[in-house]
Amino acid sequence: MDVHVVVITGAGSGLGASLAKKYSDLGCHVCLLGRTQTKLIRTAETLSHNHSIYEVDISSKSDVAKVMQLIKEEVGQIDLLINNAGVGIFDLTENLSEESIHQMIDINLKGTIFCTQEVLNDMKKRNQGYIVNIVSLSGKRGKAIESVYSASKFGARGFTESLAIELEHTAIRVFGAYMGNMKTELWGGASSEDTFMEPDDVADVIMESIKPRKYASVEEIIIKNNKDKY
Repeated sequence: MDVHVVVITGAGSGLGASLAKKYSDLGCHVCLLGRTQTKLIRTAETLSHNHSIYEVDISSKSDVAKVMQLIKEEVGQIDLLINNAGVGIFDLTENLSEESIHQMIDINLKGTIFCTQEVLNDMKKRNQGYIVNIVSLSGKRGKAIESVYSASKFGARGFTESLAIELEHTAIRVFGAYMGNMKTELWGGASSEDTFMEPDDVADVIMESIKPRKYASVEEIIIKNNKDKY
């Protein structure tokens, strides 16, 4: 896989941190993006090769544009973008505040779009690159107390599938990952559930799935624990 520069949003913990470590171990320069610098530093301390930290609010298009330009100037062209950042606020629909609704739509959907927009022109010029969108199973099915979270993820799924069609005549690959519950901060106290998946295991599956193959490619993958009914 001809990847030198990897950009990962939501790299401060969970799946993003696992992917960062694994790509760093492969010798890639990993750019860690997130809202909390202390978490990004914690991830950076586990990396074996060169890396960069960028504190950014991906719900701001102007902030994303500035950071992506900075990465190109300081590190180089982006080969792989992993849109991993996400937020979930789970409650009955009528109980969700306006702020919570905006936060989920802004980060889970608009953030994915804004980051993707900033890498597309350069990838098209080079006719190469990878865009991986971490969507979750909530983008495949609705679930009680996840109405707005699912809405944001259904939007991310639609964006991913449509983008793949837009780019089908190029060498740029778009990949959607739909997984069940993991042991991450997103699930709060529930993260100790024995049936929840380990981020490292999910990262391994994603990395294996997006490897280039001569006569085959994977456009999406569903990753779930053995007891999850899908």
